[in-house]
Amino acid sequence: MILIFFMIIIVPFLLFAYYAHIKSIEGISHANTTMSMSYLQQARKNFEIYLNSVNDQVNDLIGNKQLQELLEKEPGNQAEEEAFTVNLLTILYPSTPLIDAFRVHVYPINPSHYPSYMSTIGESVEVGEEEWFLESKASISPTWHLSMPQRGKYSKPLLSYVKRFSGLYDQIPRGIIATDLSEDQLKRFFSPSDQLIEQKLLLLNDEGMIFFDSGRNEWTGSLLPSPRFNELIHSGREGSQSITMEGTTYLATFVKMDSVPWSIVSLTPLQELTGTIDEINRLLIIFLIIYLICCLGVVVYITINYTQPIAKLVRLMRRMETGDFRQLPYSSRGDEVGWLYRGVNSLTQRIEGLVEEASRSERKKKELEFQVLSHQINPHFLYNTLESIRWKAESHGRSDISEMVSALGNLLRLSLNQGNEITTLAREIEQVKAYVLIEQARMGQTVRILYACDSEAMSSPFLRLLLQPLVENAIQHSIRDNFEKGKILISARREGKDMVIDIVDNGKGIPEETLLQLNRDMDHGGKPVHRGVGLRNVNDRLKLYFGDNYKLKIETGPEIGTKITLRHPILEEETLRGEVAEAVR
Repeated sequence: MILIFFMIIIVPFLLFAYYAHIKSIEGISHANTTMSMSYLQQARKNFEIYLNSVNDQVNDLIGNKQLQELLEKEPGNQAEEEAFTVNLLTILYPSTPLIDAFRVHVYPINPSHYPSYMSTIGESVEVGEEEWFLESKASISPTWHLSMPQRGKYSKPLLSYVKRFSGLYDQIPRGIIATDLSEDQLKRFFSPSDQLIEQKLLLLNDEGMIFFDSGRNEWTGSLLPSPRFNELIHSGREGSQSITMEGTTYLATFVKMDSVPWSIVSLTPLQELTGTIDEINRLLIIFLIIYLICCLGVVVYITINYTQPIAKLVRLMRRMETGDFRQLPYSSRGDEVGWLYRGVNSLTQRIEGLVEEASRSERKKKELEFQVLSHQINPHFLYNTLESIRWKAESHGRSDISEMVSALGNLLRLSLNQGNEITTLAREIEQVKAYVLIEQARMGQTVRILYACDSEAMSSPFLRLLLQPLVENAIQHSIRDNFEKGKILISARREGKDMVIDIVDNGKGIPEETLLQLNRDMDHGGKPVHRGVGLRNVNDRLKLYFGDNYKLKIETGPEIGTKITLRHPILEEETLRGEVAEAVR
């Protein structure tokens, strides 16, 4: 309880601290996102202007009439090719510095035909077979190509704006201009803010390839290592998200460009934004640790002085539950714990007295039960007595009394069934025959009853006392008024996994109102009418043992008599053997 009390104090405090932390992060992130978004939009605008300016400068060079004439016809020999080189370089030397780029290369459409020129500009004739050259050669739109550092050529990545151009008055390709933008050109537009340490600015193409990385080009030439953020970039024009890359969590903001399918991305380490909050969190954790240590000290004190004595008292009381009523240690404490110890000692003494008195009462009860059992009549004694009566009746020539007594004994034996609920169909039929014999003796009339049972069904396990009430009902209510013509037929057969038994009589049938009342009683319960007590009991026992699918079905009418169909599941032989074994035990 003490721990729960402390948790009630600590948990709300922690929840409030967590809520304040989350809201602080959200506020800082929102402010950074707003600032970064504004910065990126301005950078996008400036970079778009720069790209348009570079494109215009390249177009001015392409429109040079002398350049167009030089590239119109390929040189036929080496001398012409050397003259071409001198003339083209003469044109390019004053023109290329006017283009705001790191360098500009003009390539003939077939570089392999100009070995001297390609050697002069420091390029191989095999450049015409490179992928970027072939891509630009096959496209009428400008393309972009990223060149990673190569020894002997350039030490930093170069982003090339490659454009194929044709003649001024025809569509025949003349050459390709590659305008290289170095890191210096790109830094003018994508420099991180001085207010945020470790901020990165990235330039990505539509496939997620990084063209420029302001952080010393660590990721230039590779894909952005965050597929989730790439999906966000493809889903809108601008946005922000917290992402984790290479073990560092960044607040990422992006905007898309208009003239090219690129995106400008700002990555700010979340640690740089939340450094002060983390320091507050560390102080909070230290405070909580000290607070918990104090709480544990209080708990230990309460445990030693209160909880442990009470726990010991509980263990002693459990020992008393097993019958051990030894006196508890005496406690001289004046508080509630001491009162508990002294009260339990007093209670122990009273319980010992009550247990001794209960023991005496139990012994006396056993003596009385023994006396009652010694006077009980054994069922075998009853059977033997009925057998003696039958023997005396026969010895005096009263065979009718002998048969009636024999039938009564047989009926009693079969009804009791040694206390088992499961018998066999054969024994149940035998019980019906004993009952019919007694009824004939009582009424002095012959009851005509026929049995048509499959031999294989006779040995099947069967719930006892099901057929006798139905036969009794047929005798008492159907054929009693006309024994001379009245007949009862009992048939038994197997249908699938069930045994179906029909009790049919040719009496006057059951009145319609009585039949409706019987069906309502058997289906929904209720107080049965006088005539339906036996039917209701048999129906209830069937449903109780085997479920609602097993119940009596009654068909009756003035002309057809009454037919009662009883459906009984075919039980395994182990059911009967188990009942007998249980009775033996």
